[in-house]
Amino acid sequence: MTTADATGGDDTGAHAKPQGLEQVIGRQVRAYRQAAGLSVAEMAQVVGISKAMFSKIENAQTSCSLTTIGRLAAGLGVPVSALFRGLDADLEAVFTPAGHGARIVGRGTRVHHEYTLLGALRGAHKRMEASFVTLTEASEVFPLFQHAGTEFIYLLEGIIVYGHGNNSFTMRVGDALQFDGEAPHGPEELVELPIKFLSIIAYGELPEH
Repeated sequence: MTTADATGGDDTGAHAKPQGLEQVIGRQVRAYRQAAGLSVAEMAQVVGISKAMFSKIENAQTSCSLTTIGRLAAGLGVPVSALFRGLDADLEAVFTPAGHGARIVGRGTRVHHEYTLLGALRGAHKRMEASFVTLTEASEVFPLFQHAGTEFIYLLEGIIVYGHGNNSFTMRVGDALQFDGEAPHGPEELVELPIKFLSIIAYGELPEH
């Protein structure tokens, strides 16, 4: 998904960075070496290759044989698969510039709850939706929202009493609330306006068909 898909805008700030096998292995090797607190020379000795060769591997200046990859993994104390993490170039990301989120019409619109979509991820094993919510004098209280998944809200401005099931939470700036979205929930009292908060809903894995 591109920024244009999510927000209707351009992809300002997004830069494609193709990652070849050499670059991925080099980056992982360097990260594990630094985490171990060893120099290039020290790590090369542990792995059993020359310092020059080890340096070339870290800087993606050479291709590793399967034997060398196995020795690197053994020397670094990690599984071979760890050296290939990040190779998938098709991992999804959504970038939304300030003020460019798409306004959501639907949930809460009739009771004057303004939702601006900041991004959404959809996939075989993950679904997440992030929104910026604004409540004003026109917003109604006691709307009972219910949806699948887990919701996390973080209050950015104002004071609100937010209900979830039989519980009520008075939230001030900096407060966070995480809850099961299937229970009835929503604002019970708008104490100090305007009220603005970040809402993130994680739907988890999609059911198998």
